[in-house]
Amino acid sequence: MTKQKKLRHLEYYDLQECFDNLYAKSKQGEVFTKLMEIISSEENIRLAYRNIKRNSGSYTSGTDNLNIKDIEKLSFEKLVEIIQRKFQFYKPKPVRRVEIPKPNGKTRPLGIPTIVDRLVQQCILQVLEPICEAKFHERSNGFRPNRSAEHALAQCYKMIHRQHLYFVVDVDIKGFFDNVNHSKLLRQMWAMGIRDKQLICIIKEMLKAPIILPDGNKVFPTKGTPQGGILSPLLANIVLNELDWWISSQWETMPTQRNYYIGINSNGSFNKSGVFNALRKSGLKEMYIVRYADDFKIFCRKRSDADKIFIAVKQWLKGRLKLEVSEEKSKVVNLKKRYSEFLGFKLKAVRKGKKFVVRSHMTDKAVKRVTEKLKEQVREIAHGETKNDEILRIKQYNSMVMGIHNYYRYATNISLDCMKIQFSVYTVMYHQLRGQLKKNGFIQRNVILKNYGKSRMVRYMHQEPICPIGYIQTRNPMYKKRKICKYTTEGREEIHKSLKFDESVMTVLHMIAKEVIPNRSIEYLDNRISLYAAQYGKCAVTGRILWIDEIHCHHKKPTSQGGTDEYKNLVILHKDVHMLIHAVKSETIQAYLNKVKPDKSQLLI
Repeated sequence: MTKQKKLRHLEYYDLQECFDNLYAKSKQGEVFTKLMEIISSEENIRLAYRNIKRNSGSYTSGTDNLNIKDIEKLSFEKLVEIIQRKFQFYKPKPVRRVEIPKPNGKTRPLGIPTIVDRLVQQCILQVLEPICEAKFHERSNGFRPNRSAEHALAQCYKMIHRQHLYFVVDVDIKGFFDNVNHSKLLRQMWAMGIRDKQLICIIKEMLKAPIILPDGNKVFPTKGTPQGGILSPLLANIVLNELDWWISSQWETMPTQRNYYIGINSNGSFNKSGVFNALRKSGLKEMYIVRYADDFKIFCRKRSDADKIFIAVKQWLKGRLKLEVSEEKSKVVNLKKRYSEFLGFKLKAVRKGKKFVVRSHMTDKAVKRVTEKLKEQVREIAHGETKNDEILRIKQYNSMVMGIHNYYRYATNISLDCMKIQFSVYTVMYHQLRGQLKKNGFIQRNVILKNYGKSRMVRYMHQEPICPIGYIQTRNPMYKKRKICKYTTEGREEIHKSLKFDESVMTVLHMIAKEVIPNRSIEYLDNRISLYAAQYGKCAVTGRILWIDEIHCHHKKPTSQGGTDEYKNLVILHKDVHMLIHAVKSETIQAYLNKVKPDKSQLLI
């Protein structure tokens, strides 16, 4: 598995044990009445800053025209003071509303809180997440740690291919994020065990934060969670968690009179075939939900069951969650006859020999959207003003192609879709870049060499390879291992088996995270932790593992000459090496040379 930055950040600030305890207690059904002590702690505030500082959205200003750059200049003490004071008398500043264009020509409203309010939300998210993770359903896949669209697709494929469920209830909720009922949401949080009254009041204030529209008018929301808020995805999952467990209670978790043997599958999931066989004899309607955020499907065995469930779900959403269903977009689909769309894929059950298997493609909308985006990027390359400008735009094109392949490679017929896209895109490419494309060249980047090195479709421009959109191999979507969890020791070992630090390095990281250096910015203190971790606790020159009293953080370009506290301008060194770099007197230089004893290669660094 790839390194998970947020998990590492949590370990740096020594909050892992605290969050593990919250997760374990939530699993046991305990309630939490003193969460604000953890949320407003210095360690949690520093962790929140670290988790959002490199998000691209952190550079977008809210209604106060401030962004993460303004926060970076503050000292650690000042930042903690601001956030803690904010928690004591919380009143969010207005949220800036922007309209984001959608592929269908319409727009999606996006709410941008101020940077301080985003830090407040991140502090709350970090503490609520382990509590909520313990309560969420296994087939809820959106906006959760260690889960993705791949896992949702794997669950759908299993329903069709292995469980032979060919009737799907497709439900589209009208403007879900704009219509969440505030009172219902707060009651659901209370039912989950989140019973810190100060925290509930803060979240209530967040939900009612005034919105500044693009025309300058101010509105006061009475329902909905603003898309763009850091806390909104978690709150959305809390709202629909009740739906997940209601569907589950109708079949999967229905109690039986007798206790049946429950086995464990290879991926850690439970094998309840004995229970389900007993339930089928009872005449209950078999149903399973697969959900990603507000997009969900309910798989059924019979058409009659699917029709009844469709009506029941609409009534339940209306009566229980106060949410309306779009009649035009919601329907029951027979997968043997028609495709059903989900997360940009369309799925169908097709006969193969004596059984039915999954056939999946990109949706028609996705094919059209991807084709237009790539064509536009080709035109950008053609209109580059300089050679370097064109090379930069080719790299952007390659990133787009790799991103498309990484997401859609789980479609069984993705190669056909990508060849269709390539035919259209390459027509524009050969027209716009006529005479500049070459068939021969050299690939320097390992990621491109690994994925496209064997393809004859690769073309070169200015010796830079252009990744072929038509060259892709499908990959089977994999289930998430059940034991993977960032809030258990066993689960974390699965997440980063090969990325463990030496125990002494981890000890020093905790010391650095707690250390406060007067008159230093929060950016300097945070990047100091990052560098020590990135260098695996070693001096950049000597390669020696450094203890806490040996660590010096050196500015490559001195602050007196305009150097900043940004990551790329800093390096971790042994204190004697640092003194040697800054020494000017010959006797001082010699004294430190004798102490450090660098070899020729180290002197050249």
